[in-house]
Amino acid sequence: MNEVKKDARFKKFIIIWLGELISNIGSGMTAFGLGVYVWQLTHSAVDVAMVEMAALLPMILLAPAAGVLADRFDRRLLMILGDVVSAFGLILMFVLMSIGHIEVWQICLCVGWGSTFAALLDPAYKATITDLLPEDEYAKASGLVSIAASSKFLISPAIAGLVMAFSSIKVILAIDILTFVVTVAAVFAVRKSLAVKAQVKKKMNFFKDLKEGWQIIVESKGVMLLIVLVSVLMFYMGFIQVLSKPMVLSITNEKTTGILQTVVACGMMFSSIIIGSGMLKRNYVNVMVISFIVSGITMAGFGATTSIPIIIIFGFLFFASLPYATTCIDVLIRKSIDNDKQGRAWGLISLLSQVGYIIAYALAGVLADYVFNPALVEGGVLADTVGKIIGTGETRGIGLLLILAGLGLVITALIVSKSKSIREMETQKAAEGILEAEQSLKV
Repeated sequence: MNEVKKDARFKKFIIIWLGELISNIGSGMTAFGLGVYVWQLTHSAVDVAMVEMAALLPMILLAPAAGVLADRFDRRLLMILGDVVSAFGLILMFVLMSIGHIEVWQICLCVGWGSTFAALLDPAYKATITDLLPEDEYAKASGLVSIAASSKFLISPAIAGLVMAFSSIKVILAIDILTFVVTVAAVFAVRKSLAVKAQVKKKMNFFKDLKEGWQIIVESKGVMLLIVLVSVLMFYMGFIQVLSKPMVLSITNEKTTGILQTVVACGMMFSSIIIGSGMLKRNYVNVMVISFIVSGITMAGFGATTSIPIIIIFGFLFFASLPYATTCIDVLIRKSIDNDKQGRAWGLISLLSQVGYIIAYALAGVLADYVFNPALVEGGVLADTVGKIIGTGETRGIGLLLILAGLGLVITALIVSKSKSIREMETQKAAEGILEAEQSLKV
């Protein structure tokens, strides 16, 4: 591929990327805005968790099927359908809010509808890197894709918080609907370069592929333990993701909450840049354990205070510690599975590792509303004991729940540090590398 053609194709990728960046910012604004809106409407952590679950569950459950569709059907059509049909959920929500009071269950249905069809978009969008670009530009494109994905955490909350401070959730929904128009226009603009590539004709047996993926995973005890570990991490992260917004909103306004979420999410970007520079090359198990311990301590610190500056510091450090854990887990798993088997394995790994999220989203709101928050209001069963340390109030029970989740994360890290199966994953690969080097020298 000559340089002129390469530049032209990369420019077309940039058009799609810009459309997706704008769409992600809009989606992130809606996610933040709905969390604020539902909390202000009901003051129920259960309701906030229900909306979060409606957005998350379809994306998790449909991920394997969506990946198969992206490999076997027109990716242009999948991307356009994903955007257009999912936008109907936003439009219906906007109409319901405009004509009168909207119920939480209606919000959940609209969000779930959008998430279901958005699941079609993600694998097809990522696969366009292969459609458009040569191999030597995959890394650059993947970096841009990561930036676009993180925009909903780094940019959207601050913008949405400002909009909510001076306007309403309907303005955010209108903005998000318009971003879908931009994304569809971007796909249409480069549609000729996204022509369907010839597929190898073979019989598809989804359940057979799923079984083979499961067998690949269970062959290594260390891989299976790491998947459980990821699910545990997602479990604890699910608590802070669902409950942090109600906790912060109870002590400040939506504008400050949006800025706070943007600032703490910058911790993840900061660490990702350091890791991306190539500094992390060895001692993956030790780095993973340390990052889990730091995550647990900072999560507990996040819940233990009502001071916004201190919450920001602990939140930043919490998100800054996560990329080290996820990167180490990713490297250890990739090194333990043969390259020609990774496709089937990763689809199942992605599904299994998200189980912790689902459980956390189901439990977090119930525990906060019916167990922990009532215990730490004035006159609650813990008001005169734990309340003397972390304070009492409408959402101090959430603070206690986050403290316990943080302690659970630390305990998990200490257990992992003693796992021979996980440590052998690193030492075995190091030994194999030495053996290969010795053999090459003999040759």
